Amino acid sequence: MNLFTWLFLLAVTLSTALRLYLSQRQIRHIRQHAGSVPAAFSHSITLPQHQHAADYNIARQQLGQWQTIADTLLLLALTLGGVLQWLWTRLAASGLDGLPQGIALIGCVGVISALCSLPFSLYGTFVVEKRFGFNRMTWPLYMADMLKGNLLALLIGTPLVALVLWLFTAAGALAWLWVWLSWTLFSLLMLWAYPTLIAPRFNRFTPLADPALRERIDQLLQRTGFESDGVFVMDGSRRSSHGNAYFTGFGKSKRIVFFDTLLTQLEPAEVEAVLAHELGHFKHGHIRQRMWTTFALSFISLFILGWLQGTPAFYLGLGVQSMAPALCLLLFMLAAPAFTFPLTPLFSHLSRRHEYEADDFAARHSSAGNLVSALVKLYRDNASTLTPDPLHSRFYDSHPPASLRIAHLERSTS
Repeated sequence: MNLFTWLFLLAVTLSTALRLYLSQRQIRHIRQHAGSVPAAFSHSITLPQHQHAADYNIARQQLGQWQTIADTLLLLALTLGGVLQWLWTRLAASGLDGLPQGIALIGCVGVISALCSLPFSLYGTFVVEKRFGFNRMTWPLYMADMLKGNLLALLIGTPLVALVLWLFTAAGALAWLWVWLSWTLFSLLMLWAYPTLIAPRFNRFTPLADPALRERIDQLLQRTGFESDGVFVMDGSRRSSHGNAYFTGFGKSKRIVFFDTLLTQLEPAEVEAVLAHELGHFKHGHIRQRMWTTFALSFISLFILGWLQGTPAFYLGLGVQSMAPALCLLLFMLAAPAFTFPLTPLFSHLSRRHEYEADDFAARHSSAGNLVSALVKLYRDNASTLTPDPLHSRFYDSHPPASLRIAHLERSTS
């Protein structure tokens, strides 16, 4: 055991303990406040609905705790437990070498990770979501989604992995920089390809047909100077009764997408207010800011990876005796989340600030009152907790807690 081993064990122990501690705080806080509806919501959400949401969120937290433990055990088995080294040795014994060996190793680890997460996905979908009335996923649809997802990962991921491993072998000291440039270009390509080529493989997207709602949306787009490739309705009800809306793509491939479940939950004026919020993210440059932040973090990460690639103590400290680009890449990807987990509240804070800015934009260009009524309906129908633990919320939540967000919007109307 060397310094890398001790740092790795410390990071894994602290991050796992913190995850479980925050989750337990969330469970305890929700239980303590399940007996009464917060005053701001007492006229729109009943006590049984509030308690239903509490039970739902507790069940999700408990499942998450078990998955956290399982993920930690898998991480330790792959690294210090020697599974990575064993896989590498077995692949070499089978006659693989160089680039094919590296691609096969990453594929094997991907399969192992997927198999280990499958029970939690199945339980979450067919037990937790079903128990609380949200699941509409059928077994054939689940299997079809899994098959298509794995096929896409194989078709898209294999060439990308091959390119990355080849660059680390052939590009010398600046290989990390070439990998970063390749990854950045690939990410930009996916921003274009996802809404037009990938997402339609999983869901149906049809142009918004309601003429009155379409007219209302067109007027909002004109007021805000926004151009898009279209407004679409996605058949989210095939999988879940949760409602949502999102904005995707960039350039001429920008799309506005509403879940069909959302359109059944909200009135046209409320749908307009939700869309105004989403447009606020674009107008404030939030999507661009997040994209550049991702690129900057990947630049730093790949620079560190480039240094670690030639450091034998890094491999030995994480349970691997061999040195190869594929092993270095996997070890880095496995270990990095434990070290970066303390940064989570920073990014959550920035995300919540963006949500407030988007809400302010919606209040100026649509109606704060309509956005409030829409959010309350979504909190109720999606069984969102109205009483999150403050520390858990500050650490994880990408959106402001319901009570604070509603109060912020109501102040804008006064």
